[in-house]
Amino acid sequence: MATEQFHGLGRRKTSVARVWMKPGTGTWTVNGRTFEDYFPRPAHQTHAEEPLVATGTKGQFDVKVNVDGGGQTGQAGAVRLGIARALIKYDEELRLALREKRMLTRDPREVERKKPGRPKARKRFQFSKR
Repeated sequence: MATEQFHGLGRRKTSVARVWMKPGTGTWTVNGRTFEDYFPRPAHQTHAEEPLVATGTKGQFDVKVNVDGGGQTGQAGAVRLGIARALIKYDEELRLALREKRMLTRDPREVERKKPGRPKARKRFQFSKR
């Protein structure tokens, strides 16, 4: 008999994280690598595992993550949302604790596009009166 898996999809900036969690010892694999190897910054590690800490379930699940696109910060945020959504599938009563800490809201901020006639999205070339 296979143990039940809980799936969650998280997005942030241009990153997409597909998270699978099953009851276990707390091992992480992110794109086939260890958690510490994939997210070397402690800030990204704590941000990604925030939902598990907030619900008191850290170390109770084996987490497998496929994450694609964007940079480290966006990927850590995507993993965070994916874990939060997977936890709700595991236990609906955790929704309130996650909602209070704003872990179920997708961060809508994206990079603004570059406009024509400007060096960046909002920056302008230096004005010369003469």
